[in-house]
Amino acid sequence: MALTSSRRDILHFGAGTGAAIGVSALASALAPVRAAAQGASANTAAAEDFFYREDWFGEPWRKPETAVLIHGNAESSIVWYAWMPRMGQEFRVLRPDLPGLGRSRIPAGFEWSLPGLAAFVARVVDKAGVDSAHIIGAKAGGAIAMQFAADYPARTRTLSVVHVPTAVRNASVPASPTSFATQQARLGSAASKEMADYWENMFATAPEVSTKGLLAAVSKSDLAKNGVLQRIKAPTLLMTADRGQSQSVEEARQYQTLISNSRLVVLRSDGYHIAASNANECVTNVLAFIKEASRRG
Repeated sequence: MALTSSRRDILHFGAGTGAAIGVSALASALAPVRAAAQGASANTAAAEDFFYREDWFGEPWRKPETAVLIHGNAESSIVWYAWMPRMGQEFRVLRPDLPGLGRSRIPAGFEWSLPGLAAFVARVVDKAGVDSAHIIGAKAGGAIAMQFAADYPARTRTLSVVHVPTAVRNASVPASPTSFATQQARLGSAASKEMADYWENMFATAPEVSTKGLLAAVSKSDLAKNGVLQRIKAPTLLMTADRGQSQSVEEARQYQTLISNSRLVVLRSDGYHIAASNANECVTNVLAFIKEASRRG
């Protein structure tokens, strides 16, 4: 059974619905700081095999297309907070928690591999009753998004990857990302101490079994050599930064050349996690790209 929470304060349990007043705000207010960083606490609903958040901020009579946002390692679906005001006005947004992170359990018999993680996202899309969507991923989530686009071409309207994971051994978070200096390096010089502290706390609360599993899944897969990139057919946007990344812009460009119908956007930033440090700029590029891709049919 999939559990979803919406900014419209409706909880959906399978085929049924139940109204809840101020669920998101109440959970945030009551949850301890460390638990809130991963989006789970004793005051929230129990974990589910395929937990996802669902948001739509537009007019209730509109029937929007769906966008799926896939987070990185040691994170949860709440990390897309800066994207939601604009994305939620254009799309029905699904934000899954990856296995063992946030409020998703690790399903029985789950395989820690990129195909296994892509299949996990496909199950979320199934539970939401969605045939196809715009797939968006950041860092390790970007690798999963690429695998999804290759494995489920009919379900991928467009693909957007924020931080191109060409150096797959570094696509996930470091093993011990607990120091402020590490987080400042990830987020860049423009990030405040408060922002870095928030991310440090999030990583500190992430379950080790999930972070190691996700790291292993990304590290053991070479998206270029195993033909995943060549199988991607959806219009694709890749984004990276000119500084602060785990690979050079040229390496990212070499990745991009393996994907047909793709483009590379290079942001001026010294942050590694540009989906957070340059969120507004990333959203602007993604929205413009999807609009253009839709216009071209």
